[in-house]
Amino acid sequence: MADARVIPLHPADQRTGGARRGPAPLPDAVPAPEDGAGGWEDTVADALAFARRRLLGDYKVDEFGFDEDLTDHLVVPPLRPLYEKWFRVETIGLENVPESGALVVANHSGTLPLDALMTTVALRDHHDPGRHLRMLGADLVFRLPMVSSIARKAGHTLACNPDAERLLRAGELVGVWPEGFKGIGKPYRDRYKLQRFGRGGFVSAAMRTGAPIVPCSIVGAEEIYPKLADIRPLARLLGVPYFPVTPLFPHFGPLGMVPLPSKWYIEFGEPIETAAFDEGAADDPMVVFSLSDQVREIIQQTLYRLLANRHNVFLG
Repeated sequence: MADARVIPLHPADQRTGGARRGPAPLPDAVPAPEDGAGGWEDTVADALAFARRRLLGDYKVDEFGFDEDLTDHLVVPPLRPLYEKWFRVETIGLENVPESGALVVANHSGTLPLDALMTTVALRDHHDPGRHLRMLGADLVFRLPMVSSIARKAGHTLACNPDAERLLRAGELVGVWPEGFKGIGKPYRDRYKLQRFGRGGFVSAAMRTGAPIVPCSIVGAEEIYPKLADIRPLARLLGVPYFPVTPLFPHFGPLGMVPLPSKWYIEFGEPIETAAFDEGAADDPMVVFSLSDQVREIIQQTLYRLLANRHNVFLG
């Protein structure tokens, strides 16, 4: 099989934000679309064209290992049924996502990081004309054999400032979940209560590149695997941050891994500009902490508003 062409990272194309639409009380909501009108002939033709490109090596890979063709044909499609049919995600405020480079900062929850994957689908399928979210992942993601390879090919990289800055300078849309494992592994009783945002490394990366920060609030992920307890000895044995006990797992075995079909909302807030900060502000701990705390507070207040407008965990 021919080798893929390796190209340098390049600035993203100019893009336009999505139009506002949707009923109250959740303004600007974009419901998941109905199934496409294309028939099976188009699906087969597309699959054959994809296979031909792979055999001929007629696809591009950037310096981070991002394979856009593979991502669009093998990584994103399996996630769409979850997004559209299972979680019935509604996306709000897509017009707030800039056309150029930006840092999307979101709350993290759900025991397994499905919230990050659903945010990826939201931006790829519903932001006009569609953008790939380049996520900054934890060390554990890149230590797992199969997961690491898929993550790299999907355009994601280690959560470190040098990589974040390179992506932002290239005009990419970068995603970060600063709560980390403290967010996705928190007990159900602490749902929708934001954990600490660390030392604000994501803020300094945005400030050094002048990229705007887009707060992102996700409601619905907390209920997919309600974490009731943590079997810590087993977690240490397996080398993972926690081993969750939920209403269905591990009691029902593999069946307990099926997420509960909660109704989701993902809201992108107005971007916070960083270009106006003085040179050297990114190295001032007080400035970085203040901006990090501002982003955290915006996300927390948006979560409270979305929860107040939600009448039912599963029906919305």
